[in-house]
Amino acid sequence: MIAPEGRVVIIPVFLLSCFFAFLSVVISNLVINGVLIFFSLFTIFCLYFFRDPKRKVDMQQNRMLSPADGKIVQIIESSDKELGQVNIVSIFLSVFNVHRQWVPCDSKVLDYKYNQGAFFGALFNKASEKNEQSITYFETSLGNYKIKQIAGFIARRIINYMNPIEKVSAGDSLGFIRFGSRVDIILPQNFTINVSVGDKVQGCKTVLGEFNG
Repeated sequence: MIAPEGRVVIIPVFLLSCFFAFLSVVISNLVINGVLIFFSLFTIFCLYFFRDPKRKVDMQQNRMLSPADGKIVQIIESSDKELGQVNIVSIFLSVFNVHRQWVPCDSKVLDYKYNQGAFFGALFNKASEKNEQSITYFETSLGNYKIKQIAGFIARRIINYMNPIEKVSAGDSLGFIRFGSRVDIILPQNFTINVSVGDKVQGCKTVLGEFNG
């Protein structure tokens, strides 16, 4: 399936491909043919990028699944205004990863906020603090956590579907980030992390860890 969030990109690119295909028939030259090839290849890339696979969630009590596809690039200790001492797991999403984000466990949405910012490359750790981002604050019976959707150098459009006070389930669509980006999971001290830097993770599939008690 193709993500609905991609239509705003795919449709114009496809129409441009059709336009230059028509021109290449009427006025065939190297420039027009070259532009046609470019937009045709870009259309194919967009169809691949905005793929939206359906994921079957196998959720077990106390566990948290990865909210995104990508690679673990950082795990650090930090502090948070609401959560106190926390651990932060950062997932980098390249342009070849699925860019849907999912709710990682059954939760209640407490708050959501959007912060404007810079557009450093999402692979750089400073992107977690300085880049454009949305932050969703979740509550569970075992502990609270947050998820940051962070724009990258290319991605400048974060989509978030969470509403405060809403109850959500593991595997629900949390949002979407167009093109390269980063997702941070901010976890309480009573959460044991089961992944390491360099691990590749898959949304709704990979177990990030579990709440203790």
